[in-house]
Amino acid sequence: MSKTFRYTLLSLRDLAVSAGPFIVLAATLLGLAYGWLDPNPPKRVTLATGPAQSAYEEFGKRYAKILAEDGIEVVLVPSQGSADNFRLLREGKADLGFVQGGTLQSRPEEEAALESLGSLFVEPVWLFYRKSALPPASTGAGLDSLTQLQGLRVNLGTAGSGIPSLMGKLLASNNIELSSLKVSELEQTPATVAFLGGQLDALIFASAPESLMVQMLLQTPGIGLMDFPQSEAYSRRFAFLSAVVLPRGVVDLAANIPAQDVRLVAPTTALIGRKETHPALLQLFVQAGQRIHGGAGWFKRARDFPNLANNELPIAAEAERGIRNDKPFLQRYLPFWVANLVERMWLVMGIILAIMLPLSRIVPPLYEFRVRSRIFRWYGQLRDIENRIESGQPAGELVDALVDLEQRAGKTTVPLSYASELYALRNNIALVRRKLLPATG
Repeated sequence: MSKTFRYTLLSLRDLAVSAGPFIVLAATLLGLAYGWLDPNPPKRVTLATGPAQSAYEEFGKRYAKILAEDGIEVVLVPSQGSADNFRLLREGKADLGFVQGGTLQSRPEEEAALESLGSLFVEPVWLFYRKSALPPASTGAGLDSLTQLQGLRVNLGTAGSGIPSLMGKLLASNNIELSSLKVSELEQTPATVAFLGGQLDALIFASAPESLMVQMLLQTPGIGLMDFPQSEAYSRRFAFLSAVVLPRGVVDLAANIPAQDVRLVAPTTALIGRKETHPALLQLFVQAGQRIHGGAGWFKRARDFPNLANNELPIAAEAERGIRNDKPFLQRYLPFWVANLVERMWLVMGIILAIMLPLSRIVPPLYEFRVRSRIFRWYGQLRDIENRIESGQPAGELVDALVDLEQRAGKTTVPLSYASELYALRNNIALVRRKLLPATG
C-alpha cells in the first residue's frame, strides 16, 4: 500500500470518526420519520367489485392489471353489487370498492371512515322489457313510464346490488306500490336467463355500458329498452341522478341500434376507499382510474371522467390532487417506489438537513483536533525530557528517552496537509538533542 494512499485513507477515517455522531443522529431522525410517515404502501390491497360478468368485475380486473405494473397485488372481492360493496367497506372487509350514487344509508358514524376517490362513470338504469308482454295498445309506442310496469313480472335484483333501493325511490315518486308489481330478486345472470326464457316481463339493473349483459340485450330481437321522457325531471328530484341519452345507432351504426335516441336516468358510480388505506395506494388507484375511465364513451366525452362532481362523501386529498393535476414529476422518470419515497419524505429530509447543517460546522474543528492530537501528544514527553535536562539528571538516560521518543514519533502518519507540523515536531526534537550534546561531551 503506497504512503499516499495510506495518508488519504487515514484522513478519510478521521473524518468519518469525527462526523460519526452526526451521521448516527441524522440516521436516527430519518428512521424515526420513516416509521412515523410510513411512506411505502403495502403490496396487497382488496377491491370490492360486483357480480360475475358485471362492469364492476371488468373494471376491477383492469385496475388489478395496472397496479400490478408497480408490484401491487389487487385482490378482487366479488359481491352482489353497490350496496354490498358499501357494506364491505363499512365493515372493513375491503379497502376500496365501487359504490353507486344513492346507495349511502345516512349513517354518519360509519360513513366517517370512508372517502371518495372521485366519480368514475355513470351507470344508466337499464329497464329492458319483452315487447310481447305489453298490452297491444302499448306495443307500438313501447314502454315509456314506470306506471306501465304495474301487473308485470319485474326483477329488481338482489338487495346487495343497490338497484332495489334506487327503484324503490323512483317508484315511490310515481306513487307506485311495490305490491302492484310481481317482483323477483334474482341475481343478474339467472334473471337474464329467466327473462330471455319468458319467465320475466321486465329486467332492471344499473350498469355501465361496458357490461356484456347490456351489450347483448341491446341487440336481442324482441327486447325493448324503456325510454325515460321525464329524465330531466328525475335528475332534478334526485341529486344523485343525471339525465343521459343513448344516441341513435351508437350500439350498431349499420343496424341502426337503437333506432332512435333513448333517454335514460343514471346514477354516478364512485370509487370509495377507507380513510386508513395508505395514501400511496389511493394515488395509484386515481392514476389507474384516469387511464381506465378517461376515454370517450356512450355517455361521456374524453376526459369527462374521473371528476369531483356528484360525490356523496368527502373527496380524498390524494384524489383531488390526482384528478386536478398531472402525474407527479418524479413518477414520470423514476420507478414508483423511489419517486413515492422521495415525494413523501422530502419535507422531513429538508427539516433534518436544516437541523444538521449548523451542527455540522463543528466537524472540521473535531477533525483537525483529532489529526493534530497525534502530533501534539509527543510534545508533552519532549517537554518532560527538557525539564529533566535542566534539573541535572544523567544525560545517558535522557538520550535513551529522546531516541525512543524520536523513533515513536517517526512512525506517526498524518494527512499531507498536516505534514508541516510533523516536521516541526522533528525539528524540536533535534533542538532538545543539541541541548544534551554539551552534557554528554
